[in-house]
Order: sequence, then structure tokens, then C-alpha cells
Amino acid sequence: MNIRALLAFTILSSVIGGHAHATTYAMPADSNDTVITQYPDDMPLTRADQDETLLDVARRFLLGQTEIVRLNPDVDRWLVRKGEIVRLSNRRILPDSPHNGITLNIAEYRMYYYPPTKKGEAPQQVMSYAHGVGRQDWKTPLGKTKVARKIMNPEWHPPESIRREHAANGDPLPAIVPPGPHNPLGTRALYLDLPGEYRIHGTDIDKINGIGMQITHGCVRMYPKDVEELYDLVAIGTPVYIVKQPIKVGWLNNVLYVEAHPDLEGEETTLDQRFASALRLIQKANNQQLPEFDQQALNKALKEQSGDPIAIYERLPPLQEASVSTPISEPVPKPKPAFAPKPARKPSPDGYYHGD
Repeated sequence: MNIRALLAFTILSSVIGGHAHATTYAMPADSNDTVITQYPDDMPLTRADQDETLLDVARRFLLGQTEIVRLNPDVDRWLVRKGEIVRLSNRRILPDSPHNGITLNIAEYRMYYYPPTKKGEAPQQVMSYAHGVGRQDWKTPLGKTKVARKIMNPEWHPPESIRREHAANGDPLPAIVPPGPHNPLGTRALYLDLPGEYRIHGTDIDKINGIGMQITHGCVRMYPKDVEELYDLVAIGTPVYIVKQPIKVGWLNNVLYVEAHPDLEGEETTLDQRFASALRLIQKANNQQLPEFDQQALNKALKEQSGDPIAIYERLPPLQEASVSTPISEPVPKPKPAFAPKPARKPSPDGYYHGD
């Protein structure tokens, strides 16, 4: 099967990502599509205007550390030279979760917030933020919860277990850490309705580079300006869905994409296991039928695990039914396919022509 290649590139000015607020995406026009796009071109790039780190670029464009490193495996994380090109994220596949409230997909270190709409209306946009998650020995819990309370400039009362850990590492903690630039909770905290004081919060100014990594004691850590924005947007009682979806599949304009992220620490899977998971998701996305997808493209996504959605299959739009007002004696014109099927080839039982 031939997937039409998108070869356009855009060099983005750092000014575009200079603000530190959510990346806001318009929801797809087709409510069945789940791939969102930030820039009009397939692969947006930026050029460093001074010597800096890859993490500086990540923060400027609202990306986490793991994400930008996976997108730029050949770029030195600690020295991006002036004039060097850095690849940025563009498309994302929405997690398989309700499109309301907050979804935290800890496998990709990213949050999706759907602003409230009128009853019965579908969301028109989704806001996305990078965040850090719990370490292997302090895992972020999964499941549905809600925002129980919100505190501005919170104090931190470190649990005894964390105080023991810090003391063993020669970094003793006080019983109470007051508000301030070195408070690990930052300036805002949204407490989740879970046992154990799990929160969505800001960060100590010395730990900003940990955004987009598996580094916390189970909480969700955000960039300072991001959590301040989210704090003002989210009401107490907002539902929160915490999921772990390292592989996602979704449609956009009759093209099926797959997006793969690295496993969390201690949860390594084999390529065969990832392939089996991807097949189940592809089948689910295609009305429980497995299409003739591009296996090379799928293997590339599952091996590289860059987090960048890759097109693996293109279908024809559904065949249009004849209008009831069309006279029976007149032939109904056939819709033009996205690419021409082979002569004398019949549609498959699902009503589509599938490419080679």
C-alpha cells in the first residue's frame, strides 16, 4: 500500500513557542478522528539562535525531556550549537479515554485537558501539557479520580518515608517545607481524590529539567507557568483519568496512524509484545477488522518509539448512498477514490477499497 508522503518542512521561530502555556489543539472536524495537529506541515523544525541545551528548546516549545530527546537522537542533549536544527513534535494521537476533564497518559509524560462545554456538545479543543511522573519505586497510580481540592503556594509536609530516603542520601528534609522557589510542589497544587496525597503540582526551580521524565514520588510535576494556567482553568470535582498507553492508534482524514513511546522503567516489553498490542489496537480502530497496513511503517514506529505518529494505512472515504431524490432511471455517479483501485477489484465486506 502506498501512503502519500508529506514532505513539507517548516523552520519555526523560537518566538512561536516563547510563551509557557498549554499547547492548544483544535479537535478534528470528524468526531471519529483522534489525531490532533499543531502545525500545518508534517515535521516542524527550529534553529537554535545561540548555543543552548536541548532541554532549553524543550521548555521553550512546551515539550518534556524524554520527548525531545527521542525526536532528536543525534543531537547532543547538553549542547545544541547556534544554527543547529532541532525537530519538534507536531501530531499527537489522543489517549483512549473520555474526552472530558483531564487525562494523564503517564506512558508519554503528557496531560490532555478538555475544557468544559455545554451539555451534549463535543469538545472543540484540547489543551496539552508536558509533565513528570512517578519513579519505578514510587509509581503514579492508574484509574479514574477527580480534583478534590486546590491550594495556592502550598506547604509541603514530606512523608516519613521520603524524609528517610533523603536523609540516607545526605539531603535531610525538614518536617515542613514552606512556600517558595525551592518548594518541590511549586506555586500551585491540585490534590487528587486518592489515598496518599497524590497531586498535580509545579516544581522546584532547580528541578525544571525533570519535566517529561520518570522522576517524582508518584505525583505529576508540571512546568511552573503551566500549572498556574491549569490551576485557574480546572474546577474542583473535575474528573481525572490516569492511564498508561505507550502505544496509541487513531484516524485522521481516512489515514490510520500509530504512535509508540518507550516503556517506563521496570516495564520493558519485547518487540513481539509491542507488535501484538499494536495489532489489537489497529483491529479495534478499524471496526474489528485487520486492514492491509504497511508493516514496515509499523515496525519502524515500534522500534524507534519516538512518540511521533506514523501513517500505516489509508482507506477510501465511505461510499456515498444514492440520494432518495435521484430518479431510478439515472445512474448514480461513483465517488472518486483517494487512489485508484486495481481494475476489476471489488470492495471488501467493510465497504472500502484497501491499498496494496
